Amino acid sequence: MSSQILILGVLVGLVNFLFRYLPLRLHGRNKATSIKRGVTGLLLDSIGIASICALLIVSSLPDILRHPDRLIPTLLGFAVLCMTFYFSRSIVLSTLLSALGYGVTWKLLMMSAAL
Repeated sequence: MSSQILILGVLVGLVNFLFRYLPLRLHGRNKATSIKRGVTGLLLDSIGIASICALLIVSSLPDILRHPDRLIPTLLGFAVLCMTFYFSRSIVLSTLLSALGYGVTWKLLMMSAAL
């Protein structure tokens, strides 16, 4: 087995675990939120963003390893995804804006490389 595949599996597993664990840990401190929504509701809310981020990593890492110039648009798309979800709690809006951020960044980088 290639070490890259092992590293990718560990990375995806770790990120997926953290996206499920951290909301429980961070929101557990706020008793009013924990009582109102419950642990199950919090877990279900964090599964969507965890799935999107895991898919982002799995689908983009092999491409980034082959084409390093795609790292910046991917990182920007990931940052937009996280920030949009943090403020809106909408998976659809987060996914659409992160794809837009990736596309615009890619286009700007390609235009600047052509100059």
